[in-house]
Amino acid sequence: MSRPARKGASMAKFCTLGILLSLLVPTHSTRSPNCGGILTSSGLSYLAEVSRPYAEAVLRQDLMAPTVPDLFLSSAKPSSRNQIQSVTVAELSLSLIPHTGLRLSIGVDLGVTPAPSATKVMRLSLETNLHVEMNPEGNLELVTSACRATVEEMQSTEEMESESSSSEMNKEINTDKICLEVSKLLLLPSEQLMSLTAQFPITPSCQAQYLPLAAPVFSEQGVIISLQTTFQVAGMAIPLPVSPVPFSMPEPASSSASHLTLAFSEHFYTSLFFALEMAGAFNMTVPSPLTTATMAQKITQMGSLFQEDLPVMLQAVFRSSSRVVLEEGKAALKLFLTVHIGADSSSFQSFLSVHVDMSAGILLSITDTRMMISAAAIEDIELSLAASDVGPVPAALLEELFLPTVREQVLAQINAALSEGVFLPHLYSFTYTDTSVLIHKDYVLVPCNLKLQAKAGE
Repeated sequence: MSRPARKGASMAKFCTLGILLSLLVPTHSTRSPNCGGILTSSGLSYLAEVSRPYAEAVLRQDLMAPTVPDLFLSSAKPSSRNQIQSVTVAELSLSLIPHTGLRLSIGVDLGVTPAPSATKVMRLSLETNLHVEMNPEGNLELVTSACRATVEEMQSTEEMESESSSSEMNKEINTDKICLEVSKLLLLPSEQLMSLTAQFPITPSCQAQYLPLAAPVFSEQGVIISLQTTFQVAGMAIPLPVSPVPFSMPEPASSSASHLTLAFSEHFYTSLFFALEMAGAFNMTVPSPLTTATMAQKITQMGSLFQEDLPVMLQAVFRSSSRVVLEEGKAALKLFLTVHIGADSSSFQSFLSVHVDMSAGILLSITDTRMMISAAAIEDIELSLAASDVGPVPAALLEELFLPTVREQVLAQINAALSEGVFLPHLYSFTYTDTSVLIHKDYVLVPCNLKLQAKAGE
């Protein structure tokens, strides 16, 4: 009975052994993307919309604080002739400059009181170019250039000498200082961009991380970013199998009404299942309705192995990495298992090993910032004898004895491991709404809209 005992012990070491064996699999020699996204013009408009109250609060704090020496030149402190009483962001827009970056335009109405009996409204106009750079640490940073800031009078509550008003305010407000900090008027400062590369948990021992391979590309379709997904198991990076087909962001067929379109390659899903296998998430021991006595009625040699009637258990491990196959309108999961069948005693005693090759449909959906993945009905399954301590067992008998349990339990356990979903690449404080999942050959598209999440207490 040494052979069954050896199998039982090896199950406990499978996760560690799997990680070590993964080092022998042909892996990425260079960084290559397996997912990405396109932020459209409508998405930029939404970011501008939600940034407007934020920008107003920042400017109000900067321009109306009791002491703001950095924003007022040394010759014109807040206590001097012009006092800013109100700050209103009237306009804020983000527009694409293909092949270059973005244009940020802000119009701010300043309520200025030059004397106790008079109030006038001045328009502070800011315009700057934005682009994103990758720093040496691999993080994305928002960079501004070609900033212009001007002040002009809009209206007055009484007659006054207005020709010099705009020039006076230009002299008083340190527009150069505002230009230096203009990027913080958006809800996408560098801290937000860095949140894109955070580690997201999939299971307690497995995490995913989306790493940008280069700075985003600004095209007529929008802002395009390519990402490589890496996986860590027990804190150790898992080398991923080489993708047979290089992945590039698919060009949208027409201008999209969605704020954002995420794209995931077939290799992304295969890598995800590979990482979960290495984490041991799919290792399973499942009960069977059979006992050694009921099996002995079908396999006579069982009686000589077991003198008492014991429950029969199934232990399933992956003998080869699973694969995800994407076709137009559907996705399938290919599983290659070895199921060890044994008696449930003080130590697991395996007397049969069965190869199981199966294919199941995959259902994909989006909940907030997570992709929910579940295996659906089994489309094809084949059982074959791998090893036996009870003599030859015909394939038909294997199916009769074990197929119902394998059908029911294997997918149930895989779905349990995937029940929390997989975090999509996203920015902190934003979630996704109006989502759909479009499955194409070799890749999946997820058109969605952005939604700023309210902070606790708001």
